[in-house]
Amino acid sequence: MSPADTVFTSGSVITMDPALAGATALAVTGERITAVGGEEVRELIGPDTEVVDLAGRALLPGFQDAHVHAVFGGLELGVCDLTGTTDLPEYRRLITAYAAAHPERPWITGGGWSMESFPGGMPTRQLLDALVPDRPVLLANRDHHGAWVNTRALELAGVTASTPDPADGRIEREADGTPSGMLQEGAVELVGRAAPRPTAEDLLAGLLRAQRLLHGYGITAWQDALLGEYGGHPDVSGAYLTASGRGLLTARVVGSLWWDREAGAEQIPRLVERREALRSGGRFRADTVKIMQDGIAENRTAAMTAPYKDACGCATADSGLSFVDPEALRGYVTELDALDFQVHFHALGDRAVRESLDAVEAARAANGRRGNRHHLAHLQVVHPVDVPRFARLDAVANLQPLWAAHEPQLDELTSPFLGGDLAERQYPFGDLHRAGARLAAGSDWPVSSANPLEGIHVAVNRILPGGDLPPFLPGQRLDLTTALAAYTSGSAYVNGLDDTGVLRPGHLADLVVLDRDPYSVPPAELASLRVEATYVGGRRVFGS
Repeated sequence: MSPADTVFTSGSVITMDPALAGATALAVTGERITAVGGEEVRELIGPDTEVVDLAGRALLPGFQDAHVHAVFGGLELGVCDLTGTTDLPEYRRLITAYAAAHPERPWITGGGWSMESFPGGMPTRQLLDALVPDRPVLLANRDHHGAWVNTRALELAGVTASTPDPADGRIEREADGTPSGMLQEGAVELVGRAAPRPTAEDLLAGLLRAQRLLHGYGITAWQDALLGEYGGHPDVSGAYLTASGRGLLTARVVGSLWWDREAGAEQIPRLVERREALRSGGRFRADTVKIMQDGIAENRTAAMTAPYKDACGCATADSGLSFVDPEALRGYVTELDALDFQVHFHALGDRAVRESLDAVEAARAANGRRGNRHHLAHLQVVHPVDVPRFARLDAVANLQPLWAAHEPQLDELTSPFLGGDLAERQYPFGDLHRAGARLAAGSDWPVSSANPLEGIHVAVNRILPGGDLPPFLPGQRLDLTTALAAYTSGSAYVNGLDDTGVLRPGHLADLVVLDRDPYSVPPAELASLRVEATYVGGRRVFGS
């Protein structure tokens, strides 16, 4: 064989392929892996070969995020960013400082605040009025299923006590019906549509900012979970096309086209047109449709099989919202499947999970198995009778592991209000794995950290990094190999990147170098691992 362009030696090469276990070296020529093995790989070192001495460090397939909002996350990094704290005085300081630093901006926008910082998860307009009385403020919460607004924003948007709730959302109100300053789900759009939209240049800058961050976490590919206008968010697909066309997109990206919940099957021809228009010929394509079937448990919009409890622990009449009629959903998914779209479901409550699986089952019955790799994201609650259906239907369980740990938003705003025995069914990763489900993993960043090593830590420990609380439902832990596979080969499967996710000859050289072998550290220290270099197609995109 001819000399390789790059040879990695003297490390732990974790291939994710049992047939290639124990490798210590890997060679790359062009974009692809040409050899995996031991000392014999050194024979591919020529005079122009770059030799990377791993010196005992670990080489793995590049991580892939199966559910992320990269452009939105990058945009938030450039506006009023409230992530990284749950301290209300710190929120006040950050908002005041941002408004003072940007007197030219007609609106103060941003987000990242946490519901646990406010009584009942409900911030008020008066809090913001005291900080920014003269300009409208619109701040998305951490999970992006709600927003905090001030009085000026409500006035400019024309949202008053007489404004009805939208079908897919709720305006939180004061005793006399006046909007309180908290908007849930689709109600965010009532104010969001009045706010200025980011420019094309803003969106491109957000994408490139996000790409740098994600590469720094060892991420080489992702699925962007929302391409389209929703809840005041702009369509970000143009940023991907521009970056791809200019050669700026170094990651591999699959885009999920947003399903308009206010429309029906008549939107499908438009989705077909958009799929074709967004074929970049580079590293970006949009052949997935995102259907948001329910909301979140914290604001009681996740669709459950048992009604929520009230603050006194009594059953209510509220079981959450199914945003798409379940019978209609089966027809939509069947038609999308026949057109070879992948369907990416937001399914958080167990009723939404069941409705989504029913739709996949209907598509399978009508169309046979077409290999479209439908996947259900979030899966906070899964009914035991539905757990084995994932494997049977080849529906991928798309996990966001960081959420499966004790923290105030779960312990104070969610679990006490789940009816029946739903609180004991949360994030059943272990049950899904034991039932043969194919697992993928993602972050939902900027909802939570995009760092896969933190997600792997929680998947294995069911404890947040640095946390001192007991494991959350420890019977649902995953072993390290399974957790790593979810972030590599599992997400590669969802993303249709079949020549990535496993290190073997002929595959693309999408790689990550970690400072230590993850199998050499105690499980409680997994989050302390650090990414030292990231490669896409053999080209270093992060690290020195």
